[in-house]
Amino acid sequence: MIRYRAFEVTGQRQFKLVERERREPEPGEVRLRVQACGVCHTDVLAVEGLRADPSKPIVPGHEIAGVVEAVGPGVTTWTAGDRVGVGFLNGHCGECERCRRGDFVNCAIQEKTGTTVDGGYAEVAYARASGLVRLPDQTDAVDLAPLLCAGLTAYRALLEVGDGALPGALVAIQGIGGVGHLGIQYAAKLGYRVAAIARGSEKASLAMQLGADDYIDSVATDPAAALQELGGAAGIVATASNAASMSPLIAGLAPRGKLIVLGGAAKPIEVKTADIIFGTRSLMGSLTGSSIENEDSVQLAQRRNIRSINEVMAFSQAPEAYERMMSGKARFRVVLDIA
Repeated sequence: MIRYRAFEVTGQRQFKLVERERREPEPGEVRLRVQACGVCHTDVLAVEGLRADPSKPIVPGHEIAGVVEAVGPGVTTWTAGDRVGVGFLNGHCGECERCRRGDFVNCAIQEKTGTTVDGGYAEVAYARASGLVRLPDQTDAVDLAPLLCAGLTAYRALLEVGDGALPGALVAIQGIGGVGHLGIQYAAKLGYRVAAIARGSEKASLAMQLGADDYIDSVATDPAAALQELGGAAGIVATASNAASMSPLIAGLAPRGKLIVLGGAAKPIEVKTADIIFGTRSLMGSLTGSSIENEDSVQLAQRRNIRSINEVMAFSQAPEAYERMMSGKARFRVVLDIA
């Protein structure tokens, strides 16, 4: 029996390198050889024991880029040798009421890669065929992996902005980190006028290189006032995990504008009701998207040269890679090179 290596976690930050026996994929499933896996902040659900049963070993990781090794019974769309990706959603049934509404996040399957089912901190992974994303042959797996969650998260939020926003509308990206640096690129390539918001002036040059038209230093100026001077934002995508920095942004929205929250924060966002009512503005959250949206996101990135800025670490350094990500010092995504 052929074996492969994987990092399991139990309890809180208890990584263990193990060997597993490679099995044949089950009906509707594929087995893939993992080439790269991004290290995402959502991995805390597995690594920090924030699961229903943290004593049960699980393999973290949901930004998986690899190659199909074998397909299970009933799988006709994919064949061995196909380059594929796997995101946070490990497939969806397409038949339940939630799927019919487009609510793939809460599909009846309720499988989340690297959280409820094994993920990509491993040399081999298994995934539902319905959850796979077709990846371009000409791009390195390390470059593709972060797009499968961080990229999709930014892209999906911008689709929410696009509902009613005119071409060339002002869109602000708050926070220039793992998601924000991709959000600036996606917003620019989708044709928006992009304002990047961050603390201090040191990221201004980078923001412009990524495609921002304007840079707002939230320390030196009121970001809401600055956005209104630019005409008001049709959408603000808030990626920084700081509620205090999000609260003032609502006043920077144009009428019917949306503040879309991506960054998780422990403290609540404070909203003035007048800003919501008289500005007909809205506050909403966005998590991730379907496998189809993931494929669209990757294809857009491929066509328009949207690139993640990565720190690459070896598979054997998975625990250190996780700590690097959690430190907040990575520029900007940490990726395990498993190939």
